[in-house]
Amino acid sequence: MLSIFIVEDDPFYGSLLQHHLRQQADFEVRLLATGTACLEELYREPDVISMDYGLPDMNGGELLNRILEKHPSIAVIVTSGQEDIATAVSLLQQGARDYLVKNENTKDLLWKSIQNISEAKALKREVADLREQLSEKFSFDSVIGRSPAMQQVFSVLRKAVRSQINVTITGETGTGKEVVARAIHYNGPRRNEPFVAINTAAIPADLLESELFGHEKGAFTGATERKIGRFEAAGEGTLFLDEVAEMDLNLQSKLLRALQEREFCRVGSNSPVTFRARLLTATHRDLGALVRQGKFREDLYYRIMGLPVELPPLRRRGEDLLLLANFFLDMYARDNGTKRAELGPAAKDKLLKHPFPGNVRELKAVIDLACVLSETGHIVPEDLKFSTLNGPSAIDYGDKTLREYNREIIQHYLTQYDRNVSSVAEKLNVGKSTIYGMIKSGEVSLR
Repeated sequence: MLSIFIVEDDPFYGSLLQHHLRQQADFEVRLLATGTACLEELYREPDVISMDYGLPDMNGGELLNRILEKHPSIAVIVTSGQEDIATAVSLLQQGARDYLVKNENTKDLLWKSIQNISEAKALKREVADLREQLSEKFSFDSVIGRSPAMQQVFSVLRKAVRSQINVTITGETGTGKEVVARAIHYNGPRRNEPFVAINTAAIPADLLESELFGHEKGAFTGATERKIGRFEAAGEGTLFLDEVAEMDLNLQSKLLRALQEREFCRVGSNSPVTFRARLLTATHRDLGALVRQGKFREDLYYRIMGLPVELPPLRRRGEDLLLLANFFLDMYARDNGTKRAELGPAAKDKLLKHPFPGNVRELKAVIDLACVLSETGHIVPEDLKFSTLNGPSAIDYGDKTLREYNREIIQHYLTQYDRNVSSVAEKLNVGKSTIYGMIKSGEVSLR
């Protein structure tokens, strides 16, 4: 139900508008004759007020100010018998939603304006509901774990939520660093602001600066329009830089300046843009060791480190593994509309004995495949297939060229290392440009 006040000193005209709006079943319309009467009824907190500019006891500008002073969320529409552009502009600048000149079309224009306001309010409620759902999805309850190692993590996370200090999340690939970052955001005071994430290792170095800071039209070949970067898109929310250790030293210095000055410039511009978001970073590498090796700036290290959160690997989380396995069984059944599969005792034992080098991400893949392979809904050890990425069974040794073998090996490691090009290049002792070239040609994929 949308509550509407019509403030109109002409009783006939006011009744005409009231009757017209009441044709909409979910509009509750109240007619008032003076500005004073409107102010006295504000305790009802209407959604919309349509008011005549020339009321007998006060003018529209004064009434508008007094309404918005008490209830800034009320949408105010001003109607007037005079088409005065300067007055209209002034009222809109004061906060009026619309300015309508009284004529034979006014009632239809008023209807349309109120419909637009109603749709905007519905959209706002929908966004608020979605954010509430995200808050529930990424509550600390969604970070599953009862082990002592995870209880230490929860203790640190509660401190992260109570402050606005930078947070650096470390842990092996697949331990759930982004899930934890989202939990920090959606449990904190910025939960209604954007959460913007970027995996810095998944973007070529020559494009990363533009992705982070944006660019102006004409800043470089192909820049056909202004682009807003992730720093700007984060607004007053949270910016999450995943795999921050993979940034080259030149870009690290630009990141450091943006964090120190709390402002940055889009590529191709000298106009500073204020950075207001909270920073969360993550990496699977030892930042301290990289600093000692000269591969990561020491000053940036101290700037971003803030509160460190170290996620334990799955092999150190004991019975948490079975909690997570059951969670993924529920998820698979829900997403695929099937009956939930059950883990038999022997299957549980096999899971607990596996080291899970791919951590939680690997466990999910194993459970999903087991649900597909199980014919009875009762998962047995034979349904649990563990990847052997470092062994010969990972590659199909058919009649293939060396180039095809290389492509499959690189694709395997891109998957294992969460699309982290730098880590794969280091692991396989190949140049990053080689991998980027294969990505560009479509031989391998970051998806």
